[in-house]
Amino acid sequence: MLSFLPKSYAVSSDEELMAYVVKGRHPAFEELYRRYSKPLLRFFYRQLYQDEEKAQDFLQDLFLKVIEKAALFQRDQKFKVWLYAMASNMCKNEYRKNEVRGHQVIDYDFTAIMDSSSSALLGKFDLSLFNKMLREELGKMDELQSLTFAMRYQDHLSVKEISEIMECAEGTVKSRLFYTLKKLNSGLNIFNPYKEDK
Repeated sequence: MLSFLPKSYAVSSDEELMAYVVKGRHPAFEELYRRYSKPLLRFFYRQLYQDEEKAQDFLQDLFLKVIEKAALFQRDQKFKVWLYAMASNMCKNEYRKNEVRGHQVIDYDFTAIMDSSSSALLGKFDLSLFNKMLREELGKMDELQSLTFAMRYQDHLSVKEISEIMECAEGTVKSRLFYTLKKLNSGLNIFNPYKEDK
């Protein structure tokens, strides 16, 4: 039987592992932590102002909640959705605490960048600049839009999973993504290789 084979934790589904966690099986919890700690650390880091220490704290708090609330997990639920819902709610609570968010304005001399003769250097700088500006543009948006974007395009969750996590219709998720991408398209237009110079 599965429960007598510790090595089977690696091949058990997330939902089976949670059933073991409820029974106090520590290796099952360790396996869930192994599967989800890195992506969720990245998720918290992106959503919590690129503050690594805060991201680490939130990650530990999240997995503490997994242990504390294990008995509330229902086997017909999808663990990944349940976990991301808790992570998302933790971020929303943090946003409420910090309603006035400071946005660092990065002042770049775009003319000097465009006049650069080193295309290799420019390529590296462009990627770094793009990532910084993407974070800045997402920081200007409503938190729900930013969270939705992160879950879809950075954590690769499906629209259905996001709708379950955020407890809204799939159409609402699609709408948020549409408007977020539209805003990003406008805010990051400098990186569009097909834009017409006026």
